[in-house]
Amino acid sequence: MGKRARWLRATATVSRPRPGRARPSEGPAPPPLRWRLLGHLCDEAGTLEVGGARRRCPERPGCFECCIKCLGGVPYASLVATILCFSGVALFCGCGHVALAGTVAILEQHFSTNASDHALLSEVIQLMQYVIYGIASFFFLYGIILLAEGFYTTSAVKELHGEFKTTACGRCISGMFVFLTYVLGVAWLGVFGFSAVPVFMFYNIWSTCEVIKSPQTNGTTGVEQICVDIRQYGIIPWNAFPGKICGSALENICNTNEFYMSYHLFIVACAGAGATVIALLIYMMATTYNYAVLKFKSREDCCTKF
Repeated sequence: MGKRARWLRATATVSRPRPGRARPSEGPAPPPLRWRLLGHLCDEAGTLEVGGARRRCPERPGCFECCIKCLGGVPYASLVATILCFSGVALFCGCGHVALAGTVAILEQHFSTNASDHALLSEVIQLMQYVIYGIASFFFLYGIILLAEGFYTTSAVKELHGEFKTTACGRCISGMFVFLTYVLGVAWLGVFGFSAVPVFMFYNIWSTCEVIKSPQTNGTTGVEQICVDIRQYGIIPWNAFPGKICGSALENICNTNEFYMSYHLFIVACAGAGATVIALLIYMMATTYNYAVLKFKSREDCCTKF
């Protein structure tokens, strides 16, 4: 083989395009990432000069597409649960605090004139009022944390910010929130049942007053025999005086502003506790689902996306 033949073969080898690289006749290569990030340098015709050649600028997403992408990462279940939780806790704490103060006033003025008889009850109610402050503060922070955790897990599951990535620490935190939410849900079921007790007591007193006001008993001698003994509920001792109110005196208690406000505030507080229970149930479903998806997608053999 002569020198000219070897030179022609070497020239053909050098000029042969490598696999995966665009041929000169197929047009310019796609622009690099740093050029795509400089889309704001495009001219009015929608082109940009790169390496001596004019290239078409990539289409940037509009406002509508960006809004749709942002709305896709909103954890709607956690958002609804947070609003419901804040509303329920606010109603329970605010109305319960005022209703407890009104209950103490009614007991001191009508059912237990001796301060030593209801001293323990006054201390318990004062302690419950301080507990209400702590509950309100805790659930304000806990609701914000759960909402933030919902944003994190929703963005990770839907892969809004790139490829799915999670760590063992993140999955552990999500599992901790699932466990803590279950515990709080069971605890608030007890709070909901406990908040129904004063509603039951005030309802019995109110229904007794309605019997006294009814035309069948109004003006008769048997009115004074219709009584309410608050000692039977166990909130004051049996030696408390007077402890029992009958007839017209009981009707006057029902007509007071303290009784009316306390009764309705206890009803609202009970409703707030029920709303909080529903919010925690929604939290439990949302956190459990997010934790299950994160656990599933973190497996190496995972090939299915929900």
